[in-house]
Amino acid sequence: MINVCYCGNRKIFPGLLLSVMSLAKHTDRALSVYVLSMDLHEQNPAFVPFTQNQMNVLNEVLREKNPESRAIQLDLTDLYKQKLAKGKNRKAAIYTPYALLRLYLDVLPDIPDKMIYLDVDTMCTDDIANLYDVDIENYEYAAALDYLGKFWINKNYCNSGVLLLNLPKIRDTGLFDRVRELVCNKKMAMPDQSALHKCGKLRLYLPERFNEQRNIKPDTVVKHFCKGIKWILFFPFTYNIKQWHRDKVHKRLKITCFDDIYEKYDLLAKEFDFSN
Repeated sequence: MINVCYCGNRKIFPGLLLSVMSLAKHTDRALSVYVLSMDLHEQNPAFVPFTQNQMNVLNEVLREKNPESRAIQLDLTDLYKQKLAKGKNRKAAIYTPYALLRLYLDVLPDIPDKMIYLDVDTMCTDDIANLYDVDIENYEYAAALDYLGKFWINKNYCNSGVLLLNLPKIRDTGLFDRVRELVCNKKMAMPDQSALHKCGKLRLYLPERFNEQRNIKPDTVVKHFCKGIKWILFFPFTYNIKQWHRDKVHKRLKITCFDDIYEKYDLLAKEFDFSN
């Protein structure tokens, strides 16, 4: 069984579904997909958990490939409101509060010891088992360097969009306790990512093929559709194209390897009402 975690709310279901479809496509092993969510509709009407119908669609996709696979939604509303909802990053300018929910994996009951965390804007191009089977027995977590951060912030600055977590070690060292405390008390542009960089001591650096933040290469396992910069006549231009921006993925990024997944997604959209 390969254990994978995502965080998010109902609005980003198209991205979550596409990512899960790419997971299932490329591995024959059973997948346990944990979806962490919460209800913060009083802060933003879009901040609500995934519907049961949406979870049913995820399970349909997973079990079509392997009957032992499953998707489970966990509600972390109460946990979040106990502390981080009152912290200095509760209204981060760049990311929603849902990005912080992965920081509670160490205190959730019945969570497997080893877990892959994936941002919703990731797509697999090869078997995720290649990442899951990396030995991190002596590490808190494994992550790849951040494409821009390694130049502008610190040469060892990692991107937190793809993480391989050793939860027993994280509990032993208190890593997530310290990260939550820092996120709560210090305002940061990229809260949990920067806090992990500061607090993490036992970190394994992954090859970029496990978190490819630019062009897909022959050995890429996970393509991350994160923000990027292109230079035109010495001037920087930022772009933020996600896998669900299908036309831009084709025309601007020149990526077509997910077309079969898009076709299957369209068939599912006809069969199920994703809005319910």
